[in-house]
Amino acid sequence: MRRVAETAILPVFRKLGESDVLEKAPGEVVTVADREAEKILESELRRLLPGSQVVGEEGVAADPGVLDRLADSRPVWIVDPLDGTANFAAGREPFAVMVALRRAGVTEASWILDPVADSLAVARAGAGARIGGEAVRATPEAVPLEALRGVLGTRFLPPELRERMRHGVARIGEVLSGQHCAGREYPDIVLGRQQFALFWRTLPWDHVPGALLVQEAGGVARRLDGGPYDPCDGRKGLLVAANERIWTVVHDALMNGG
Repeated sequence: MRRVAETAILPVFRKLGESDVLEKAPGEVVTVADREAEKILESELRRLLPGSQVVGEEGVAADPGVLDRLADSRPVWIVDPLDGTANFAAGREPFAVMVALRRAGVTEASWILDPVADSLAVARAGAGARIGGEAVRATPEAVPLEALRGVLGTRFLPPELRERMRHGVARIGEVLSGQHCAGREYPDIVLGRQQFALFWRTLPWDHVPGALLVQEAGGVARRLDGGPYDPCDGRKGLLVAANERIWTVVHDALMNGG
């Protein structure tokens, strides 16, 4: 991941030309760095684990059928070659490189690299989480609703759900619009810079790596109905929190106005 950052991403940061940034969908851009980084990662990850498959953001954009690999019995790498592309294309931070390894429907490990800070977050199922080589734990403390700080991604929320949440949102201490980079939002929960984040779109490359990181650090990542986050089920809505008590109080406020 560091080699990809050094060769495909950082050399063009703040040096992209007009032809280096394309709109792949309304309101969503892709850069030459995204495509080159994914190409390199796919080749190297397959070599690292022979017989494995890759589900990458740009690969799925080109062929949605690639998503079917998530249900395959073979090991699968989930790759976001450049999370926070809009930030990167605008010449600003944060952005990240994210990879996760799943086997038989279980996420075994994940890695989130901040290329600028050269900070790597690593999580392994059942073995905890580390950021910058140091073991990390999210706060185990209960925090009153009025003292909580977190992200509410409203861009893709259905209008009726946004209205339902309106009363509860007003009671939360500080509601942030987000940094447009899941690769920063998840580590920030673990590090205590914020206590929760709610996302509506839950694409595998955006959320599988971070969900494992938070869970291995003692946090919670669940669907809005309380069920587990399964990237294969296609559902939307994900609430992530530093611990069970924070998840419950935020969920109650947003979904029930409590």
